Amino acid sequence: MKYFVLILSILFLFPFCSSKRVKPSVDGKLSVEELPSQESWNSIITFSDSGKISAILYAGHLRKYDDKKETFLDQNIKVDFYDQNEVQTTTLTSVKGRVDETTNNLYAMDSVVVSSDSVTIKTDEMMWRNKDRKIVSDKFVTVISPQEEIQGYGFESDQNLNNYVIYNITYVTRPDSTK
Repeated sequence: MKYFVLILSILFLFPFCSSKRVKPSVDGKLSVEELPSQESWNSIITFSDSGKISAILYAGHLRKYDDKKETFLDQNIKVDFYDQNEVQTTTLTSVKGRVDETTNNLYAMDSVVVSSDSVTIKTDEMMWRNKDRKIVSDKFVTVISPQEEIQGYGFESDQNLNNYVIYNITYVTRPDSTK
């Protein structure tokens, strides 16, 4: 009886088998140079210096191009920066970004917000410069602190947002001290 069921099953499935091979379609317009050498989703990358964590990068989608020496980040980027004692000091968020692998500079673009305990900076584009660990922008920026709100063009700060400079100030307001 077992053999009869086995033979009947094979005979039943046999018509569904086919010797015709299905060839997948290939997009002829796409070149190999346009393809990333590595790609990752929901990535977490930890950066360290002398064994101490200096930053942790979170990216929804990451594309690395070895020939261009660039990594493109998108789908909500977040970078947590740490001080020499491995205490988180600053958080940078943006919609997308790019890392230049020759300099290890991070370029954040689209709705960029950098915040620490007491200062928040908002702009459209910003760069974290690896060699001196500074955050810079030549775009319009808004700096919000408990003491004031300043707007202007051009910005430079240490990555902890302790010492910052706004180059072309266009607006300054202070909280009302009579309240």
